Amino acid sequence: MTSVSEPLQPGTLIGILGGGQLAQMLVLAGHAMGFRFKVLDPNPDCPAALAGAEQITASYDDMQALRKLADSCEVVTYEFENVDADAVAWLEDRVDLPQGSGILRISQNRLKEKAYLEQLNIPIVPHKKINTEEELSIAFDQLGELILKTVTGGYDGKGQTLVSAREQITEASEELLQSGIELVAEKFVPFKKEVSVIVARNRLGEVRCFPVAENLHQKNILIISRIPARLNSSVTEKAKIIAKQIAEGLDLTGVFCIEMFVLEDGELLVNELAPRPHNSGHYTQNACTTSQFEQHIRAITNLPLGLADSCKSAVMLNILGQHLPLLLKQLKHLPPEAKLHLYGKKETRPGRKMGHINIVSDSSGSLLNPLIKLGIWEESLLSAML
Repeated sequence: MTSVSEPLQPGTLIGILGGGQLAQMLVLAGHAMGFRFKVLDPNPDCPAALAGAEQITASYDDMQALRKLADSCEVVTYEFENVDADAVAWLEDRVDLPQGSGILRISQNRLKEKAYLEQLNIPIVPHKKINTEEELSIAFDQLGELILKTVTGGYDGKGQTLVSAREQITEASEELLQSGIELVAEKFVPFKKEVSVIVARNRLGEVRCFPVAENLHQKNILIISRIPARLNSSVTEKAKIIAKQIAEGLDLTGVFCIEMFVLEDGELLVNELAPRPHNSGHYTQNACTTSQFEQHIRAITNLPLGLADSCKSAVMLNILGQHLPLLLKQLKHLPPEAKLHLYGKKETRPGRKMGHINIVSDSSGSLLNPLIKLGIWEESLLSAML
């Protein structure tokens, strides 16, 4: 890791691996701070380029493109973990890359991630490594109902199969084991809530946690996040302690997300890590003094971290492909407190994240009632977060 240095000056060129919506929002936050951006993304006119970043259009393992990024930028970051870790390690040897490749390798591999969390004595979901149908059968005997996941890959619920009965074992094995991909079986946990903590850390060891968000998923895709999470104060504090412990244990630089299950008794189990800004932290754009995107830029440019705890009540709703056409027809009916963020993606398809809406209030009353009336999102989903 690069030693602590003076803050980078406005006008510095920052590189980003990936040009999706997270990179777009990093660019928008960084432009307000005076920084310039260059992104590497294989898709022409990616969302980050639409926000004014210079774009290198190439694959993430294109060595010529990586060299161009390293040679032209003072510091490089990545917007998501589905990039080639070897390419990131190559970059790390040639340019300041504060997040590092080590944390990327851990978060890209569920077994490595779980092993590391166990080293830190962080509570996680019981699990078993799976290579054969027989091992899956034994795991089912030991764990009961389980979720079979690929060890690597998987995004927004991809690469996952629920095994709730013994007769499903063969089908699950044929679906995933025949591909030769490493698998892990996780015990199905009847959780009460899903929550996440966005935590930031800089090279000086300064750590700040954003408020704990309560999340609701549909088909493994995040639909709604709300703050404050409906937890008692002791569970909220415990979630932040776990987040800080992980950030310090990983020697993190940048913004990081820790997703957790809350059980009926208030116990917390860490589910997943994401070594970058996260969808469940989008509320910070309008509800916090410092957004998660500004905070990430601050961390990687050696600036002091901004305030993260001066938040109001807020909800964030994802706008997926199936929501967008109706939303565009209902624009004039959006409540005045709604903040609309669209990413400018050309292709619209069901399940694809096209944008989000943040609603912020000084009160703790329901923020979702005005949106229920629009009929864009399923009423049962919104009602569950009232």
